[in-house]
Amino acid sequence: MYVGRFAPSPTGPLHFGSLVAALASYLDARAAGGRWLLRIEDLDRPRVERAAAGAILRQLESLGLQWDGEPVWQSRRAALYRAALDALARRGLTYPCGCSRREIADSTLGADGARIYPGTCRGGLPPGRLARATRLRTGSEPIRFVDRVQGELVQALDREVGDFVLHRADGMFAYQLAVVVDDAAQGVTDVVRGADLLGSTARQIYLQRLLGYPEPRYAHVPVAVNAAGEKLSKQTGALAIGLAQRERELARALAFLGQEPPRGLGARELLDWARNNWRLERVPRLRAAPAPAEATPG
Repeated sequence: MYVGRFAPSPTGPLHFGSLVAALASYLDARAAGGRWLLRIEDLDRPRVERAAAGAILRQLESLGLQWDGEPVWQSRRAALYRAALDALARRGLTYPCGCSRREIADSTLGADGARIYPGTCRGGLPPGRLARATRLRTGSEPIRFVDRVQGELVQALDREVGDFVLHRADGMFAYQLAVVVDDAAQGVTDVVRGADLLGSTARQIYLQRLLGYPEPRYAHVPVAVNAAGEKLSKQTGALAIGLAQRERELARALAFLGQEPPRGLGARELLDWARNNWRLERVPRLRAAPAPAEATPG
C-alpha cells in the first residue's frame, strides 16, 4: 500500500510554496489509493512558532486536504532517534566532533550551499577539544537513485558533503536522522516534496541502508520562487494562504504543478478533479519555477 506524508515545519502558516508541496504529496497518495500522513517537524525549537502548527492544521482542513490518522510530532519522538543513533554508534559509524561552524566556515561549499566537512575530528578529537556534535562517517561509494520527477541522480557523499551531523551541538537531533527514522516508523513508501530537499536525499538513503530501513521512492517537485528568484518562505516575505480564496489558491498550485483543471470549479470540485486526474509526469522537470500570477480562476 502506498503511504505518503506531508511534513511541515511549524515556523509559520502555509504559504503558496508549502501548499504546492502539500498538494503534490496529497494528490500522489490519493491518486494511488494510498494513505496520506501528517508529521509536524518541530525539532528545531528556536524556529518554532507556538501557534503555527494549529494554523497549518486549520489551513489543510479548510483546503480539503484531509490526512489519515493522528498527526505525528517529532518533538515527542526523541527516544526513537536516540535508539537509531546508538545503533550506529555501536557499529563504529559515528564519532564525536568538536568543531564549531566558525571553524569550518572556510571549507569548500557543497552543491546545496552547505560547507563540506573536512574530516577534522574523524580520527579522534584534537587535544583539548570537547565533543560538540556527533557525525556519521560517509562512504566512498556514490549514492544513486532515480527521482520520479528529476530523473537519475548521483552524489558522492564523502566528496560532496563530508561526514554529516546526526546530533547537534545544541543537544537536538539533526533533521537527516529524524526524518529517516520517522519515515521508516510510519511505513512511508513514497516521499513527494520540494526540490529544495533534493540535496538531502542521498544522505537519507545512506542512513536508510545503514539502519536496514526500506528505501522510499522519491519525487521532488519544483520550488516556487519570487520575482527575485528567492524560494518562497517566511524569511522572503511569502504571504499566508488566503482561505477566503481557496479556489484561486488551489488552481494556482495545480497550474504550477503542470495540471490543467477546467476553469470555473469550486474548491471541492477542483480537488475532486485533481484526485481523479493527477499525473506526476506533467510536473515540470525543474528545480525551481516562478509562482504563477494570482489571477482568479474562471
